[in-house]
Amino acid sequence: MIIILALSTIAIGVLLLFVNREVLPPKDLTAERCEQENAPYLNSELSVEERVEDLLARMTEWEKIGQMVLIEKNSIRTLSDIQRYNIGALLSGGGAGPKINNEPLSWLQMISTFQAEAQKTCLKIPLLYGIDAVHGHANVLGATVFPHLTGLSATNDADLVRRVAEATAEEMAATGIYWNFAPNLDVVKDIRWGKAFETFGSDTARVSRLGVAYIHGLQDSSTGYYKVLANPKHYIGGGSMEYGTSRNEDFQIEEGNITLTDAEMRRIHLVPFANAIDEGARVIMVSTASWNGIINAANPYLLTDVLKGELGFTGFVVSDWYGVYQVAPTRYESLVTTINAGIDMVMTPFEYKDFMSNMQQAVANGDISNERLDDAVRRILRVKFETGLFDRPEATPEGLSVIGSAEHHTIALEAVRKSQVLLKNTKATLPLPVSVKKLVVSGASANNLGRQAGGWTSEWQGIDGDTSITGTTILEGIKETVSADTIVEYNQNGDFAASGELADIGIVVVGEKPYAEGWGDNPNPSLSPEDLSAIEKTKAVSKKLVVVIVSGRPLDISAYSEDWDAIVASWLPGAEGGGVADVLFGLHPFIGTLPFSWEI
Repeated sequence: MIIILALSTIAIGVLLLFVNREVLPPKDLTAERCEQENAPYLNSELSVEERVEDLLARMTEWEKIGQMVLIEKNSIRTLSDIQRYNIGALLSGGGAGPKINNEPLSWLQMISTFQAEAQKTCLKIPLLYGIDAVHGHANVLGATVFPHLTGLSATNDADLVRRVAEATAEEMAATGIYWNFAPNLDVVKDIRWGKAFETFGSDTARVSRLGVAYIHGLQDSSTGYYKVLANPKHYIGGGSMEYGTSRNEDFQIEEGNITLTDAEMRRIHLVPFANAIDEGARVIMVSTASWNGIINAANPYLLTDVLKGELGFTGFVVSDWYGVYQVAPTRYESLVTTINAGIDMVMTPFEYKDFMSNMQQAVANGDISNERLDDAVRRILRVKFETGLFDRPEATPEGLSVIGSAEHHTIALEAVRKSQVLLKNTKATLPLPVSVKKLVVSGASANNLGRQAGGWTSEWQGIDGDTSITGTTILEGIKETVSADTIVEYNQNGDFAASGELADIGIVVVGEKPYAEGWGDNPNPSLSPEDLSAIEKTKAVSKKLVVVIVSGRPLDISAYSEDWDAIVASWLPGAEGGGVADVLFGLHPFIGTLPFSWEI
């Protein structure tokens, strides 16, 4: 068996070498053709459309195909492949950062190195670099970590949402990254879905209104181009995927099927995307879901008839992670099907050589027409010009000072304060007096920045107990808020020494461990035995009990909550735990409202 495996590995290696040897750039890239110093497309005085048409007319088929591929940056085998394959776009998958360290300067240097390689190509078309900065530029050390969108939705404050997005854009642009895979415009009808926390909730109107505000914040165009390109996702209907229908054996909902009529899909899920397009969205990411058995990326009705035709969308459509390679038995057939359906840029995210080869063959065979190729590339170039990639000044080390600025932390603190939702309050328990004599604090989420921040922080799935985040835990916020005379005792598990006297208040901070996407699919989101134990132990030594829930969605607490005096939904507040304490102790009022229904 080992010998067979070894032979198979050799055979695969030989095949890959053959494919890579076949996928070569054309030899007509002469020095004369590449002399573009006075080319109209480099003239910022011309209109975007004039520049696009001039550039498109100069491009070879090889260069056009290269613009259509979006690659995870760690899959670049050698840096020179960016030039050799005319690669048009890169991304950091799951927050993958520089190999050296996660410092802002390292991020800037990494992006600059990639862009410098793109400048070695004949036409010097800049790379579009994307990242999931879904609650701040949270993959970068020292960046401001805001509440996730569910928490922002609880504020129901469109102006605040816009300012959060503006701050995020400023920190992204400082590192030379101008494409954010946000906001998520899914309307969630099943909170068991692992992406629920990435959304503005279950109400179509709220999702639409706050989504537009977020887009406006990212795409500030006062300089003549977008500060950062927004990317509404996931088109369309993912919030109505049915439990147990996933194509992925590791998931339950993610990559599942949607059973809705056309009228229902439009009424519930299309509205946020239609409004986003009306308000300037230039990239739409397609869901990995299926609608009535047809994978969205392969559905020409959704992508071409509705999105590009009916809604008049003139930007580009990008697939999600491996989103095109599940629709047919082979990658070739999958590419032909999805690109003809309306996908313009393919997040491969690894096999760029294979992509180039298959695309060349598809065009040569007439399976993908030259008109469809040009349409896709025209859309991508249009957005690159609109984002100022050819014209904007390069990001510099001096500009990195905006990352984690005091101003941005103030915005994050405001967002946390406004997102707290009071689920229950008996015996006038809340707000708590800052001069309380003694309180005890417990719970696995009380002193844990990783749990406060959730997924998409430092790493794709987040890190339980992450110490690389700059911020304040809820426990630290409590200690900073109470009077100097207040006694605060903390034990994560609620194992407090018996003193014969009950504490005035017991605060237990519990909730979910970090997760993202399908790995967060959960048949019954609820508190862990560890959490329930801490609650019971703390209740036994306290006169009044306050339970603070740190989670991306409502948790099932109905069997226990009757015995709790006060319950607060803190969502995933990010790095400003002091904002939770401010509301608990009445320095700011409870004004948050539920983005999802929550039975207690």
